[in-house]
Amino acid sequence: MPFFDAIRLALSTIRTQKLKSAFTLLGVCIGVMFLISVVSIVEGMGRYMEEDLIGKLIAVNTFELRHRPNINIGDVDQATWEEYRRRPRLEVTDVEPATRGLPDDTKWYIYSDAQVSVSSAASTKPRTVQVTAVDGDYFDVKKLGVTDGRTLSEQELARGEKVVVIGPDAAERLFPGLDPIGREIKMGGVPYRVVGLAESQGKAFGMSFDNFLVTSFRSPARRLLNSRPNIVDAVVIQSPNVMAMQENMETVRAAMRAQRKLRPAQKDNFALQTADSALEFWNKIKKYLVLAGVALPAIGLVVGAIVIMNIMLVAVAERTREIGIRKALGAKRRDILLQFLIEASTLGTVGSAIGVALGIGLAQFIAIVSPLPASVAPWSIFVGVALGAGVGVISGVYPASRASRLDPIAALRQE
Repeated sequence: MPFFDAIRLALSTIRTQKLKSAFTLLGVCIGVMFLISVVSIVEGMGRYMEEDLIGKLIAVNTFELRHRPNINIGDVDQATWEEYRRRPRLEVTDVEPATRGLPDDTKWYIYSDAQVSVSSAASTKPRTVQVTAVDGDYFDVKKLGVTDGRTLSEQELARGEKVVVIGPDAAERLFPGLDPIGREIKMGGVPYRVVGLAESQGKAFGMSFDNFLVTSFRSPARRLLNSRPNIVDAVVIQSPNVMAMQENMETVRAAMRAQRKLRPAQKDNFALQTADSALEFWNKIKKYLVLAGVALPAIGLVVGAIVIMNIMLVAVAERTREIGIRKALGAKRRDILLQFLIEASTLGTVGSAIGVALGIGLAQFIAIVSPLPASVAPWSIFVGVALGAGVGVISGVYPASRASRLDPIAALRQE
């Protein structure tokens, strides 16, 4: 029987035996559906981590000089934590030596931040806001614009003027229903004037990035952020490209080792952190999640394979006379074998195609009703369809082999 004729026969069987076909397709459909949905959620989380979450924390072609890594995802043993605690904090006096050898096309800024209680005359009570004290090219590197007012000028940063740029959530909480520009807030009892309303920075897993204030590092606010006012949380350095970033990292590392008077055998007592290093552990976790997303639905595919095999065995029993007629008319054993294998693989493929559609729909539904993002990976669609077809072929081997071995005389006697 020609290949396409066998497919048409299989589809005709599905149409005429709807209930039996539905149970045949169910196992494969469920397995592939969960494969697509789980992989889509994992891919969506990966893309979200890489492009949104980490991208908001560490800008493109940027690295941070810190006393220890800022993003610690994964297993950090007690000895490592103890070593982190013993490290000296970055200070203002470290900034100039660290940045002295950087090329002119490099941008950098320093910052310290913390949660601070902020009050205003328009708010009924103080609000906790993420306050960031900065100096340098902060607004350029972060690409932080304003929807109203302006950003902080170089003069205001240099003189430590008591002015702030406020995030949308902080503005709504401190000045509900009011225009914040030109109004006054207080931090640590010191008044600050709002000069800009920042663009929204979005959310991550339901957590807003818009509850913040930005002010000058030289303003009194920095005394609220660390135990000592000369401490800097990080120096952030942005290069024009990846190659320049690697070179600048080595320049900063050499400068800091000289500043800290470290001997060649001593390890760095500071951290240089990039987006890749922050994502290193997530990438490991992602591999395991993808493997789990493929392995767990395999249980459903095994069940589907057993169901398809049983249904095909029943089909062989029901169509024994048909097989006998075909053999009497000259069909070879190979023809009978291929017919039933193609029918089984068609059932598996149809089930997997339905499962792909349902899996994409389930992933999108989860993304709508929960903070989990979803991104359908094209490779998972091909894998899902291939698995379905493979399950059909594997489960159809025994029934097809049994059908091909039937004696034509005995088959023709079958009623």
